[in-house]
Amino acid sequence: MTNTMNYKGYSARIDYDDDDAIFTGRIAGIRDGVGFHADTVEGLREAFHEAVEDYIETCAKIGKEPQKAYSGQVMFRVSPEIHRKAALAAELSGKSLNQWAEEVLDRAAGHTL
Repeated sequence: MTNTMNYKGYSARIDYDDDDAIFTGRIAGIRDGVGFHADTVEGLREAFHEAVEDYIETCAKIGKEPQKAYSGQVMFRVSPEIHRKAALAAELSGKSLNQWAEEVLDRAAGHTL
């Protein structure tokens, strides 16, 4: 089983360890390794919130800016043919390529803007 939790702009991947009968989580999208665990869903939610708060407090204590998961800038390469098709699809829908791509990526990720 895999699921996610969200708190204060941070997301965590949640797994269930059947051998130990516990839920484990790890904050996703940041370089610092921040994990937590509990044996109930409510306990896991509390542990996640505590992990985020501890991360933010620890960063403040050591003078480090807490890392946020993503900047909002995505850069990747595609073939010229895919670029052409995407630009054409954006133009035909009356949107910029950035607007069109954001909507397509959002739908692919299972959300709606």
